[in-house]
Amino acid sequence: RLRDAMEAPRWFQQREGSPLGLTAYFSPEFGISETVPQYSGGLGVLAGDHLKAVSDLGVPLVGVGLLYAEGYFRQRLNADGYQEERYPRLEASHLAARQTDIQITVDLAGDPTRVNVWELQVGRTHLYLLDTAVEGNSEAAMAVTDRLYGGDREHRLRQEIVLGMGGVKALRALGLDPQVFHTNEGHAGFLGLERIRMLMQRNGLSFAEALEAVRAGAVFTTHTPVPAGIDQFPRELIEKYFGRWASECGIGLDELMSLGHRPGADPSDRFNMAVMGMRLAERRNGVSALHGEVSRAMFHDLWPGVPESETPVGHITNGVHVPSWLAWQMQQLYDRHFAPDWFSRMGNPEVWQAIHDVDPGELWETHHTLKNLLLSFVRRRVSRQCRRRGESEEAVEAARNMLDPNILTIGFARRFATYKRADLILHDLDLLDRIVNDPKRPMQIIFAGKAHPADQPGKELIKRIANLRHDPRFANRIAFIEDYDINVCRHLIQGVDVWLNSPRRPLEASGTSGQKAVLNGALNLSILDGWWAEGYDGYNGFAIGKGRSHVDWSITDRRDAEYLMETLQEEVIPLLRPRHRRLATLLLDQADDEFDQHARLAIQLRPDGGRLRAARLPPAAGGTSCDMNFR
Repeated sequence: RLRDAMEAPRWFQQREGSPLGLTAYFSPEFGISETVPQYSGGLGVLAGDHLKAVSDLGVPLVGVGLLYAEGYFRQRLNADGYQEERYPRLEASHLAARQTDIQITVDLAGDPTRVNVWELQVGRTHLYLLDTAVEGNSEAAMAVTDRLYGGDREHRLRQEIVLGMGGVKALRALGLDPQVFHTNEGHAGFLGLERIRMLMQRNGLSFAEALEAVRAGAVFTTHTPVPAGIDQFPRELIEKYFGRWASECGIGLDELMSLGHRPGADPSDRFNMAVMGMRLAERRNGVSALHGEVSRAMFHDLWPGVPESETPVGHITNGVHVPSWLAWQMQQLYDRHFAPDWFSRMGNPEVWQAIHDVDPGELWETHHTLKNLLLSFVRRRVSRQCRRRGESEEAVEAARNMLDPNILTIGFARRFATYKRADLILHDLDLLDRIVNDPKRPMQIIFAGKAHPADQPGKELIKRIANLRHDPRFANRIAFIEDYDINVCRHLIQGVDVWLNSPRRPLEASGTSGQKAVLNGALNLSILDGWWAEGYDGYNGFAIGKGRSHVDWSITDRRDAEYLMETLQEEVIPLLRPRHRRLATLLLDQADDEFDQHARLAIQLRPDGGRLRAARLPPAAGGTSCDMNFR
């Protein structure tokens, strides 16, 4: 199987006449595995899934990123529930990365910085990671690749120069000559400037000619639905780090700044990385249909005279790498019931129609197994958290026994930015208390996620949720798992009954975690945003609200919270009532053959390995009874 995966012709090799030789895919983060902590969230996990998917397809592509000495931070909560960050230093040799014999030099405002190139093999796809922690570099240069999304604005600029410009130099030093350069968000956008300089020096092109040549082979994917989320740099920093570049290319600073400016902008305005990404790419896309609309509205002024609806920004809805997220128990179930070659044809909708032939009981038992694995995982993690914080043995023991596999379990795990509204379900705690502690149809919620170290509102949100464990109403009904990563995500999406996603529409560009949950038999409960806005068909999950938002976010939040609780009470919970109640209803339906239809029946659940007894009341008065087996 390994030899086939690495060497046999795949989908791309079986196509005829494709002119594509090689694509270079640049991203500031890659989520390959929890053992390679070079990612923070969805952007990186998407990039990692891309590399694995193109390996499966045989597409000629290489990835380019940075090798962060401390990765993204490790999270733990203190006794007050407040997030604390740790930055353990990583050993590159422990990340399955191999140091190549390639070393390049990148100029950082007159500081020649040597950069080592590491190689990580992802199936048949190669990922090259750049590292400035090289002996002989200045202290500031060595720190460039210290942490993912760390430091101030100038530190971020230096990282993006190494990623973009250094990445292009590294590929050339490796002897690789990609036809297409794909930029995953604007962080690597400076690769276009390095390509312009190389074409001018190597091919003798003018600046205008080199710019057009670069644009022809470039793809830019934007993930950001709000201007505030885009990297922007002041003119003085651009002059400091790119003044020499502009001189070499024979242009003035104003002409360089115009690449990152909107039409009519003042020359002193900040340099916008997304605007440059749009200007230097022939193909541009958002990551869902709705995000495509948002992106066209955000950037339509870059094409004066073109109607907003015709702005040349399309969309390609994000997907996930199925083998990375599908539980092996679910894969075995699919193997039993789907066509033998289903795994190689999973992109064909017809393949999935076979799910209708699966016995619901078999599907439920498979899901229940995964749910029990999830709850065991949560209990271990939470009890260790309690012990680390020095809590009482009673608290540790309570954590070991928290949560119930027989009740509705909702999962929420993502970056704790405030617009993702992890607290939407907490809008009315008295109502939530009644729902989670309903004696007939209780519910429980598992949370996980990190807030950026500088995001104080996000940290306060985590603290509020984590401290609900001290409220006796929610002590056994709400859990927060520390240190969210791919491993935690995998357990959650494979084991929950319902996956909750509650962002402010339209601020969730795609949000593919719900797709991973679907693969494993969970249902989505989501705002009609990102991929769910086009994936929801009225029957395949649950929608929160009607896909509308108000200009006043407080009104939107209040309305969406009401929609969420209404949907939970009227749609979600009634469908996922306790199993014995469904069995009792089934038994009553079948018992009509044994009893008078108008007789009063008593249902007794017996603990002797799966039998229910139905009896006409009162049994002592000569009533008859029948036993039925059930699975």
